[in-house]
Amino acid sequence: MSKTLPKLKQHPLQQGFTWIAEPIKYMETAVKDYPDLFLANVVGEGGPIVFVHHPEGVQKILTGDGFIATGKSHLLRPILGNNSILGLEGDRHVKRRKLLLPPFHGERMKAYGQLICDLTRQIFEQFTPNQVFTARTACQDISMQVILEAVYGLNDRSQKLRQLVSEIAEIFQSPLNVSLLFIEWLQKDLGPWSPWGRFLRQREAVDSAIYKEIEVRKANPDVSREDILSLLISAKDEAGNSLTLPELRDELMALTFAGHETTAISMSWALYWIHHLPEVKRKLLAEIATLGKSPDPVEIAKLPYLNAVCKEALRIYPVGMLTLPRVVQKKTEVLGYELEPGQLVAGCIYLLHQREDIYPDAKLFKPERFLKRQFSPYEFIPFGGGQRACVGQALAQFEMKLAIATILTNYDLALADNKPELPKRGGARLAPARGVQMVFNGKRNKSGLLKNSTLEQLVA
Repeated sequence: MSKTLPKLKQHPLQQGFTWIAEPIKYMETAVKDYPDLFLANVVGEGGPIVFVHHPEGVQKILTGDGFIATGKSHLLRPILGNNSILGLEGDRHVKRRKLLLPPFHGERMKAYGQLICDLTRQIFEQFTPNQVFTARTACQDISMQVILEAVYGLNDRSQKLRQLVSEIAEIFQSPLNVSLLFIEWLQKDLGPWSPWGRFLRQREAVDSAIYKEIEVRKANPDVSREDILSLLISAKDEAGNSLTLPELRDELMALTFAGHETTAISMSWALYWIHHLPEVKRKLLAEIATLGKSPDPVEIAKLPYLNAVCKEALRIYPVGMLTLPRVVQKKTEVLGYELEPGQLVAGCIYLLHQREDIYPDAKLFKPERFLKRQFSPYEFIPFGGGQRACVGQALAQFEMKLAIATILTNYDLALADNKPELPKRGGARLAPARGVQMVFNGKRNKSGLLKNSTLEQLVA
């Protein structure tokens, strides 16, 4: 016999306020009573939505035939539009995914390796000794430059786009402005000085820059170009139709806005933990040193402890708190609870990653857990899962590893103070509340690195 779907006791308004302002508090309060799933009655997610945070349940909603993914309720829809891969469903999503996957894998992705290392050095060479800086901002500069190269190909117009996208992202850093994304009746244009009015005008500026880039590229076709914009412009479906201008705009916006911001946040979290825990930093430096001088970027990305550190950073505070919602298509059971057709469900990534039965001492940063065990795709899902997993996850992890390794081996950094860095909502994401304040002490003396440590010694 099916169990009744558990619901939180708090009034929906209280739930909604807490979910917007303090999502960690909301989730960790709920999980005390409901360790596997619960019905969240919160605004901004398309309606009441079931948070599932047991691996068996997550697997079922991500892969079961009784569920269909929906992008219509995506929180970033006002920014990204409805025509990107995040907003598509059914066959249109499958076709778009096939189109977008190749540039993020294989030889094309490997070609980005040296670019990532070079761009990272360019950003950090600008700092002076004893300069205090925000790691999140520095990482945003790196990830945005990578996106502009991979998606557009670097040029003056894409540099302008970089500034415009950064300005939009900045709007939704405050809890007050974040509420605009959740509550539709607040989305009113009251002039250029109102929050939503300011956003709409900045979005228009971004759209203008993107459409200008598309216009120039179409007028000057170059078959030798391998950036994603050129690929999308030249792509045709089975009927010979090209992507429309709105489709091109939304896809580019999703890749630019969503892609660079999530990677930057993940890198800034990694820098925090590495410098918060000196032993982690020591082990990383020793492992990287085993590759000798001027290592191949691909070999750097294969380092096991570096991989474990990056995965642990993605686990403990995942940038995305929920998977893309699914809609129940037919009456079905999840973990013994009956779900009715039309019900929204989502995997709760944060609570899944905090399960003590999967990750003992889950609140502690312990990279070694990823060396000792292989977690399933339904236990570790920082990029979502199933057919809706992030298309850029391979590039994001590749970039994260190379940027972190480049920073550590070339520059001496320290945290600016001993205050713990805590997560807070930034739009649809979890980000470091203070951005990770750091001090640039200068360039590293590489001759001082350990060179003969084995992996067994590092993780002992």
